[in-house]
Amino acid sequence: MASTSISTIPTIFSLLLLFTVSSCHNITEILESEPDLSQFNSYLTQTKLADEINARQTITVLALDNSAMDALTANRPLSVIKNLLSLHILLDYFDNKKLHSIPDGSSLTTSLYQTTGPKSGNVGAVNITDSKGGSVRFGSGTPGSNLTSSYSKSVKQIPYNISVIEISAPIIAPELLNPAASVDNITAVLEKAGCKTFAALLSQSGVLKLYQNQLDKGITIFAPNDEAFKAKGVPDLNKLSNAELVSLLQFHALSTYAPIGTLKTTKGKLPTLAPGAGKYDLSPSTAGDAVTLHTGVDSSRIADTVLDSTPVVIYSVDSLLLPAELFGLSPAPAPAPESDSPAPAPAPEAEAPAPEGDSPASSPPAPSTQAPANAPDADSPAGTPADLKSKKNGGERSGPVMMMFGSSVVLSVMSLVL
Repeated sequence: MASTSISTIPTIFSLLLLFTVSSCHNITEILESEPDLSQFNSYLTQTKLADEINARQTITVLALDNSAMDALTANRPLSVIKNLLSLHILLDYFDNKKLHSIPDGSSLTTSLYQTTGPKSGNVGAVNITDSKGGSVRFGSGTPGSNLTSSYSKSVKQIPYNISVIEISAPIIAPELLNPAASVDNITAVLEKAGCKTFAALLSQSGVLKLYQNQLDKGITIFAPNDEAFKAKGVPDLNKLSNAELVSLLQFHALSTYAPIGTLKTTKGKLPTLAPGAGKYDLSPSTAGDAVTLHTGVDSSRIADTVLDSTPVVIYSVDSLLLPAELFGLSPAPAPAPESDSPAPAPAPEAEAPAPEGDSPASSPPAPSTQAPANAPDADSPAGTPADLKSKKNGGERSGPVMMMFGSSVVLSVMSLVL
């Protein structure tokens, strides 16, 4: 009995590994071994579509060789190229076997482009048809479109996670060929999205010009909606100095293009336009399709994508983003906690209430308790490194907790088996 149980351990460990570690893939690494697909790989990186592919659990990538990419990219701006490539990313798993066993011989499949906002008709769909003679052909899902491409070969499959197959020619939907309107007026875009207060602050402070200077280089804007400024507990921005208000508004933008797929795959912190290395950073987290931004003081959910036109993306967020450098808690004037100063009595006496722990005379004053005497005024950035470290550490425990959970599952199964 024991030998039989022990022999099953490798299988159990394999299942546990699949359970505790989610499937992952890296489209860039998959395509690096295919020189004929180098341009396709490069444009997935430039448009940040690689991040979107890597963020999804089930996906099929219709790859194009270099000559086909020349036809797709010729004289087209990056925003149009991104839209066309989005049509080549299917939100379902198709390998060679499934392509040749499509029910009724034809299927309309949703592409990544369909997820970028409201779409009319089947402009974001792809028609896959298993033609007579074993050929599989592809075309736009728009009614009347021709099947302009055919299946060439399989590149890589990780069932049923990701499938990369090569097709012969680009899939073109005429509706995607018109370039998106340039963002000439940021305030107009924000006002239309219900972010009038934020737009007014940008104009009044002069930060709008900084945003405009970033448009060609790449920018990501997190715009609080008007309700965010009326929420309970929002600080009085009139008490901020001009410099602090500017830093607050700069804190709501990144100097890079970060579409939603990039935010989902980002590990660690994102530097904002606010100055200071290692300061004014945002930390994104993902739960399903929802992305939340953490500041060290509060957090805010990304409510909607207002505009995504490479290299500019504008989101609306539910709450004002409050940087710890401006709104971190000041040191309290009360005596320092027991962990910050020497204990006045031996450990065994700690079981009973220790009045001497609350008495200033019971222990020498710790240096940190003197901070309130020299604390900054209400118009100055508040918070100490210790405060900020404490707040930030509060959001970094999920990794160890998951590891403990995985270990507990392994130990539980082992105990049952043995």
